[in-house]
Amino acid sequence: MELHTQIRSALKKSTDYAAYREAMAQQVREGRTSGLNQDESLVGYTRLNHQRMKRWEKRFRPDEAVARKLRDLQSRMIWLVLTESWCGDAAPVLPVMRAFELQSPNLSLRIAGRDDHPELMDRFRTDGALAIPKLLVLDAASLEVVGQWGPRPEEPMQMVRAYKAEHGGLSAEFRESLQQWYNTDGGSAIARELEALLALKEVGDSPFLGTSR
Repeated sequence: MELHTQIRSALKKSTDYAAYREAMAQQVREGRTSGLNQDESLVGYTRLNHQRMKRWEKRFRPDEAVARKLRDLQSRMIWLVLTESWCGDAAPVLPVMRAFELQSPNLSLRIAGRDDHPELMDRFRTDGALAIPKLLVLDAASLEVVGQWGPRPEEPMQMVRAYKAEHGGLSAEFRESLQQWYNTDGGSAIARELEALLALKEVGDSPFLGTSR
């Protein structure tokens, strides 16, 4: 399947942030998670992430310089994120993206399940892995992928690579240390790297813009 077709399919099945959060809350109430794997540990991570996202939604706001850049944004772009509700990195990342979206009518955040779009996700592996959250920056007119980001800022990326090189995988304790890093950083690194995406080429109009804010 061509990339453009995969993008359109993912967008059609995607949700806005509010719908994603409501679906996540429903998963918590029903004791399940998103995606194909319903392992108890992933259900537990979804429950944790739901609470973490509530805190991030309350605490994070872009600084005034970034907010001004977003308000002045002329490019019309879609940020399509592939993720799952059990993903620990998505807990701080998605609320920061949502805070960006709220500042600009020309930016639309759409969220789709990684496991629902395996062929698309396979095109955008990180270090050979299906790592999420994965952000695809789309030209809103052509739906061309003009940039990508994820699954986390550069500093924790290096932390993960070093830990995997030594231990072969990520322990629960290490995952908790990542959350502590995010809390200490306060979203600054995420915001700084997302801000750089705003300088991508000029984009046009799209039927996928204009979602509820």
